[in-house]
Amino acid sequence: MILSKDNIFLLQTRNTSYLFSVMKSGHLEHLHYGKSLMTEKMYENLVDNLFSKDSNKDGDTTSDKADNKRKIDIFLEGCKEALSEKHSFASGNAINYSDEFGNIALENTSLEISSVGKGDIRDPFVLITHTDGSITSDFLFEKAEIVDGIEKMETLPCSYGYKAGNKEKVKEENKAEYTVENKEENREDKKIGNIYESMKKADQIQHLKVTLVDKEYNLRLYLYYNVYPDCDVITKRCVLVNDSKETVHIDRLMSNQIDFHKSGLVFASFHGRWADEMSMVETVCDGGRVVSEEMAAGESGSRSNPFVMVMDKDTTQDFGDCYGFNLIYSGNHYEALSSNGYDKSRFISGISPMTFGWKLEPLNKFEAPEAVMTFSVNGKNKMSYNMHSFVRKHIVRGRWRDKERPVLVNSWEASYMNFNEKSLLKLAKEAANLGIELFVLDDGWFGQRDDDKKSLGDWHENRRKLPNGLKGLSKKVRELGLLFGIWVEPEMVNEDSDLYRKHPSWAVKVKSHHHSKGRNQMNLDISRIDVQDYIIESMSKVFKSADISYVKWDMNRIFSDYYSAALPNDRQDEFIHRYYIGLYRIMDELTSRFPDILFEGCSAGGNRFDLGILSYFPQIWGSDDTDAFCRARIQRGYSYGYPQSCMGAHVSATPNHQTLNSVPLDTRFNVAAFGCFGYELNLCDLSLPEKKEIASQIAFYKEWRRVFQFGNLIRLEDERIMAVDDKKERAIALLLQRDSRPNRDITTYKMSGLDNDAIYHFTNRYVNIDLKAMGSLINTMNLPIHVKQDGVIHTIANSIVTLKNEEEDCKVSGCVLNSVGVRLLPKFSGIGFGNDGKTGILRTGDSRLYMMQKI
Repeated sequence: MILSKDNIFLLQTRNTSYLFSVMKSGHLEHLHYGKSLMTEKMYENLVDNLFSKDSNKDGDTTSDKADNKRKIDIFLEGCKEALSEKHSFASGNAINYSDEFGNIALENTSLEISSVGKGDIRDPFVLITHTDGSITSDFLFEKAEIVDGIEKMETLPCSYGYKAGNKEKVKEENKAEYTVENKEENREDKKIGNIYESMKKADQIQHLKVTLVDKEYNLRLYLYYNVYPDCDVITKRCVLVNDSKETVHIDRLMSNQIDFHKSGLVFASFHGRWADEMSMVETVCDGGRVVSEEMAAGESGSRSNPFVMVMDKDTTQDFGDCYGFNLIYSGNHYEALSSNGYDKSRFISGISPMTFGWKLEPLNKFEAPEAVMTFSVNGKNKMSYNMHSFVRKHIVRGRWRDKERPVLVNSWEASYMNFNEKSLLKLAKEAANLGIELFVLDDGWFGQRDDDKKSLGDWHENRRKLPNGLKGLSKKVRELGLLFGIWVEPEMVNEDSDLYRKHPSWAVKVKSHHHSKGRNQMNLDISRIDVQDYIIESMSKVFKSADISYVKWDMNRIFSDYYSAALPNDRQDEFIHRYYIGLYRIMDELTSRFPDILFEGCSAGGNRFDLGILSYFPQIWGSDDTDAFCRARIQRGYSYGYPQSCMGAHVSATPNHQTLNSVPLDTRFNVAAFGCFGYELNLCDLSLPEKKEIASQIAFYKEWRRVFQFGNLIRLEDERIMAVDDKKERAIALLLQRDSRPNRDITTYKMSGLDNDAIYHFTNRYVNIDLKAMGSLINTMNLPIHVKQDGVIHTIANSIVTLKNEEEDCKVSGCVLNSVGVRLLPKFSGIGFGNDGKTGILRTGDSRLYMMQKI
């Protein structure tokens, strides 16, 4: 909800408050963002009064309503009086804002937005070069309005929600999203009704629009705040409008700024490289500036993800103040936390100024990306819970938003580009026999694509490999009972391609200059309308050519040159932002034309894993590294800002193709299961026991799929994680053994997020252990003969005998599981293995899944 009184503005969610007011000088003073300023009871009363039917009636002037308004006014005035800073004069050599307001030094003031030239020497929100050469700006308050619902952006994706009580709007906007399987009208109406009824009063979305004016240069800056009460999320964005008669140059226009009234905060950001993404780096900012930035790659990516956290030094997974920030944008981004000598900190985020500039002509406007923020007093897990809920409800959209993702097999690591229809169908048949639901044909199906040096851009089937085309292959795959999907890379072109030979100016390069390529390819200039149209129509032709249910949309290189042949010389700094405006137009058009297709974003693995892509594609490939132990860390990194329903995760071959590490098949499954699950290996080459194990894995995954994909993810100690369904009836937890050490047979597994008052049946997913796991210790089992390790007798015995692993089975309260945990059955630790189901084997590289079901 949004409350206001005499230019005091409170953005209130269920558990957080965001407060600012207009200073006498006209600047917006940021007073507070964090823990709720009102009690839970006061919040509930306000929700009931503000959103009840009676309070919305025209002309309702009841004494109760008037009394409620008076209490709100008193509350807001009291908050401002208590939280605003009182300065009698500007201290030291700080700049006085003006003669009239000599007590205001913007350097020592917490602000909603900052600029250059009036005394605030910190990281600016906005930086504009005017026609007179000045970079001074001074945006002051003009007006504000509170509006139900959300005002959509014109050039960029943004979050979405619904107006209070507008059932027809809910039905209209959800028609495509909630009628995947139930086509009958009565079933559809029932679903829409359920959605409407589930929209609690606290879930009504409002936005605040604040207008600021720089009267010296006749520029307007509109600030938009969207409030998502039930997710404890607030979003913020801005639009700059040039009302003057002169063209100005935007050097920087951020999306979010939060000024904190303290220093010494921890800035946590996520960094890496290809196949080694999302490592968290925590830095204490006692002074100066800490930056996380994707400066020139041209995409949000593996080097720096746009999701970051700001928190107190002692914040843990479950305790302490934690802020989460993200950006609905896929290009170069900038996040920074700075601290000054006045014990103030400033967080700022938006498009990276390094590769951005924009000429704003008279009567034109520029939209900055929407920023997302959330806060929790209960540590990182609760912050993630808020962010996950927001992403699922207000970023991801379309028919696959809430639908369970199918189990797939991808052909890439099975055959790379060396395949034909016969080999593909052999793989698909094996997949169908094992219970897999979707077959995905990866790179190599088009043009003359036998390696990565040619044919990107030529989107027609390679009839040598696929004599019956995509249509014929998909028909045969569907006859096996599988859905059919394909890989595409529409944003790229090879020099050795028909497309490049016909349209060389469509490639991103500086004319007549040497071009530095990546993966033997060039970026297409998607800032151009004609290139956008080509991609839309060529992809539409492909998607219509066969029965296609899934598309993996790849983008395998970053940018080198920043140049468009279609832009004038003085606007080349607009190129990369125009690229993403064009990309979003393409994605919007194709997802609208093909609403039934499940799109998965991919960019050399974990590049471009961001909310901009998730606004169109329900899921993104997490990393090209499928080594289970690497993936466990990578997926844990993503989990801080992104729900597992958005993350593609696969079981691959061993030794792993990225690390050459060997990890047990069971562990590869257990790690990949916490995501949109599939296999990426040659199923035909597996042994019969391996195939049986995979069939068992798939059956188990389907039984627990809803919890794996849509359960509330909780990070525990020692890399342990668990997912709990919304009703707290079912939960599943992972134990990963990175380092098995002797004489440590007992482990306690402490849970979180369960119903304290419920009784749960606690079990584990049983895993067989083959006889060779014991090595030469087999000779200690009172055998009549000596068995040579890995010899003939050992091999024969191994094919017949299996060791009996541990079987957990207890009934225990959620309170015990949450507060203490379970003392797990003992594991082999140097001596003693009973082979009776009471002792287990948990070697380095092994893992376990533990299930809890409410009784």
